[in-house]
Amino acid sequence: MASFSTSSSRPYHIIIFGASGFTGQFVVEEVARTASEGPKGNLKWAVAGRNRTKLEKVVEQAAGALSMPELKSEVDILVADVSDLDSLAAMCKQAVIVLSCVGPYRFFGDPVVKSCVENGAHCIDISGEPQFLESMQLNYHDQAAEKGVYIVGSCGFDSIPADMGVIYTRDQFKGTLTAVESFLTASAGPEGGCIHDGTWQSAIYGLADSNKLRSLRKKFEFVYPRYNELQQYAIPFMGTDPSVVKRTQRYLTEELKESPVQYGAYVGIGGISNIFKLVFAGLMFFFLVKFSFGRNLLIKFPEFFSFGFFSKAGPTRKQMEGSSFRFIFIGEGYTEGSDPSEGKPNGKIRTLVKGPEVGYVATPIAMVQAALTMLNESDSLPNTGGVYTPGATFAKTTLIDRLNKHGIQFSVL
Repeated sequence: MASFSTSSSRPYHIIIFGASGFTGQFVVEEVARTASEGPKGNLKWAVAGRNRTKLEKVVEQAAGALSMPELKSEVDILVADVSDLDSLAAMCKQAVIVLSCVGPYRFFGDPVVKSCVENGAHCIDISGEPQFLESMQLNYHDQAAEKGVYIVGSCGFDSIPADMGVIYTRDQFKGTLTAVESFLTASAGPEGGCIHDGTWQSAIYGLADSNKLRSLRKKFEFVYPRYNELQQYAIPFMGTDPSVVKRTQRYLTEELKESPVQYGAYVGIGGISNIFKLVFAGLMFFFLVKFSFGRNLLIKFPEFFSFGFFSKAGPTRKQMEGSSFRFIFIGEGYTEGSDPSEGKPNGKIRTLVKGPEVGYVATPIAMVQAALTMLNESDSLPNTGGVYTPGATFAKTTLIDRLNKHGIQFSVL
């Protein structure tokens, strides 16, 4: 197994790569805020990216936002670029864990994973792109296993709340849990809310390449179960959560011989007016992504085509402070002492995962706590390296307890 300790040649526990990006800047703040939770209370970290001036500005902003002026002299800055493989390798050789914040990952993520595997650095990303995540598992799992390197994708809002929420629900159920459905609602405060257009671009290219994703999944031989329609204003969740949870359940079943949990994910969309907006926007979006001119329009004018939900400027800090999310998990299964081979499930459970704004508050918290868990609890990770989901990586760790202490809360209803 690749080491989880620093050394003279590998001086940093964490390097944040893409630190000057919109999400990366908030990851920098979260690492600075929680550095005392590192091994033996001392986290050694650095920031990296292709532009030193921008990185210096990010560190300066973090120092001001957190009232920690010492950051400007204590945080090292490394220059690395996905188009310069030597610089990428030099960065990876210095890190125990690389936090990859370079989206869209379909364009920039693969070289980072490849370099981490080849140079003995573990890697965590916050990708919400199923095609990227699943191709990384197909392309690098065996090599990562040989090197003892852990590559863990989707460690942001996509998909730690959902993936760990299913595991939490299973662990709280007294018996054998067989199925879970999750319902997501996101709320904005008086200032409203929006998401930076990097996520919007990922969605555009993801839908445009949906045929490639279907082809990719044939290699996995995934089975996607059907779920009944719900009598409420909710639609199937189009993000990464369903595929991530299914990959986790596959791992837990095949590697740990645990009983699998079927999963369906839904998102609440509010009242009837939102339904009409969604239908209109959805039809327009699905039409435009099929053509290059349409994709260019969507990328150029995200505010217009998303009714202001996505923005090139991203949300303000006041908007972030007023926003939150809630996941309700409804599970069913067989209670202790009952026979799963006889009759329908006879037990139910409801759990809740709630937290702050999803993109730039909850996501940095989830990513950084995932990294700190790996550093502090390496003995509780899967026995061999590889490309894993959050649930497969952290099922036997205290990640949920750590998240509870940082504002992403898990509870039984």
